[in-house]
Amino acid sequence: MSTVPSITLDNGVEIPQLGLGVWQVEDAIVTDVVASAFETGYRHIDTAAIYGNETGVGKAIAASGLPRDELFITTKLWNSEQGYDSTLKAFDTSLEKLGLEYVDLYLIHWQSLQRDLYVDTWKAFEQLYADKRVRAIGVSNFHEPALRRIFEETTIRPAVNQIELHPALPQDELRAFNAENDIVTEAWSPLASGELLANPALATIGAKYGKSAAQVMIRWHLQLGNVVIPKTVTPSRIQENFEVFDFRLDNDDMAAIADLETGVRTGGDPDVFG
Repeated sequence: MSTVPSITLDNGVEIPQLGLGVWQVEDAIVTDVVASAFETGYRHIDTAAIYGNETGVGKAIAASGLPRDELFITTKLWNSEQGYDSTLKAFDTSLEKLGLEYVDLYLIHWQSLQRDLYVDTWKAFEQLYADKRVRAIGVSNFHEPALRRIFEETTIRPAVNQIELHPALPQDELRAFNAENDIVTEAWSPLASGELLANPALATIGAKYGKSAAQVMIRWHLQLGNVVIPKTVTPSRIQENFEVFDFRLDNDDMAAIADLETGVRTGGDPDVFG
């Protein structure tokens, strides 16, 4: 069994706080990457339809021999499939590729404001949840106005909001809004796409504990209460990213990391992307 702590979502489902993200991992190699993660102790895997690797992830799940109820599998709906009927069809496709009877978390990948279909899409998500084909439903890259519209026009609030989040972009206001509304914040690009790995402040903190800058950042996420899904294809780094439960950052460390905020994104701005 995994040693990773879990966070309880608003519907009682538990999500492991540390997982493996597989963005930009080719389907041809993702099976081995996920297998390595399972061997290390990961039980939470985050994929998406647009990643093109749901089939490979499914193969790793099938080959693992792990009980399905020990795993937490997330996938996401791509922008071009938003809308009620198209969402249901896209979910069927993802489920078939994964080779699963259900997923643990299904996310709208982007709010895609220009399409203005996220409310109808969310109603399809509610249907999937009612049909017990997903254990929890949530969103990714949503800002407060779109979240408020979902609150006003639908029945179920998102359990998770997965957003770009790292020391340069800590998203304090959005994290606070999520928390006020019982939405768990999940961080993508949690290591700022590698841009902070050589940061001297993180190196100094890491030296105190015999840890790398990446491990310091992952630990920072955990202590903030974020779910965090670092991506790597290297077995040694998969292992390294997992070794973050034997130390704790102190208040001075957290303050020094807070000083790294620049507001710079490594990915798209949700208000214009998608």
